[in-house]
Amino acid sequence: MILKYLSLVSLVVLYSLMFIGGYVSAAGLGLSCPDWPLCPSGIFPTEKYLIEWIHRFVAAITGALIVATAIGSWLAKGSDKKIKITGTLAAIFVITQISLGALVIDLKLHAVLVAVHLGIGILLFAMVLLTTLFAFRLGKKAIQAKI
Repeated sequence: MILKYLSLVSLVVLYSLMFIGGYVSAAGLGLSCPDWPLCPSGIFPTEKYLIEWIHRFVAAITGALIVATAIGSWLAKGSDKKIKITGTLAAIFVITQISLGALVIDLKLHAVLVAVHLGIGILLFAMVLLTTLFAFRLGKKAIQAKI
């Protein structure tokens, strides 16, 4: 039961992260905070670094939620191979995204890395979406089997 809502929250927060990331990219704010993982102002941002800091903060929350969802997909009673695969791939992709994000900042927005970061983000969203769909089907299989 909790896996359903954990995966749904992961999906919503991930979508928000993608929206914020798109804004950061479109507004040209990708290097507004030139250090990684923290901005020069430290843990709490100044106004100059606020948008990029929010993107990184939401990314950290998203990463934790997706890893928790992956662990939950393995621990959930009645979970099948599909949800375990999509949950695990989502966890792998989110770790890849965080690493790529650091590399993108370190290499000053290298175009190829930015494109790969976007592509992995789309794959990540697909895996989290599938994990959520499979999680919401978990309880229904048990009900159908009893009828």
